Amino acid sequence: MKNTIIKKILILLAAILVLIQFIRPTKNESATNNNAADSASIKAPENIQALLQNSCYDCHSNHTNYPWYTHIQPIGLWMQHHVDEGKEELNFSIFNTYSAKRKKHKLEEIIEQVEEREMPLNSYTLIHKHAVLSAEQISSLKEWAKLEMDKIIVP
Repeated sequence: MKNTIIKKILILLAAILVLIQFIRPTKNESATNNNAADSASIKAPENIQALLQNSCYDCHSNHTNYPWYTHIQPIGLWMQHHVDEGKEELNFSIFNTYSAKRKKHKLEEIIEQVEEREMPLNSYTLIHKHAVLSAEQISSLKEWAKLEMDKIIVP
């Protein structure tokens, strides 16, 4: 009796896993699908631009690079949720459309998030080792953000 119940539960779980493979989240890929548009949206030196592209753009721009494992559900759904949240919080693709006050606030948040090593997320850097920020990169990013904040005049 106990084995029959366990077997039914396992069959049900397998069926659910197969069925959710047909759920496909909308991909975060803009029509242009290149980072040149993002580079034009946010003014930064080449080294900072490269750092942002390597560590931030997958979740904080309109261009996400999707590895093979994101085609397996529920991993793809989980990742898309992170991307949606990331873009809602900060989207480098549209950074220049932000008000001066919002730009300044987002730059403050960038400093805070990288300083406290909350960004990039550990769940992201676990697989994407290239996105891990070194102490030197964090320092460069903070310095750049502070310089950008000083240029912004909030009415």
